[in-house]
Amino acid sequence: MNPRVKSVEPIKDYLLEIVFNNDEKKVFDLKPYLDFGLFSELKDLALFQTAKAELGTVIWNNGLDICPDTLYLDSKKLD
Repeated sequence: MNPRVKSVEPIKDYLLEIVFNNDEKKVFDLKPYLDFGLFSELKDLALFQTAKAELGTVIWNNGLDICPDTLYLDSKKLD
């Protein structure tokens, strides 16, 4: 099983800075998802900024969440 989200900070340009429960820090680019289904709602920057870590993943105030495995595997490690 891949690590789960411990904390998240939404940053500029639809990026999420994520700390996983193995203490790795990574950045996830949400832009490729913004034209698909409910993720298009996150084009609203105010809603995007509501991202928070809960139950090992990232959720937003509209109830949308994203697979924690996707977050881990498709993010880039921070130095």
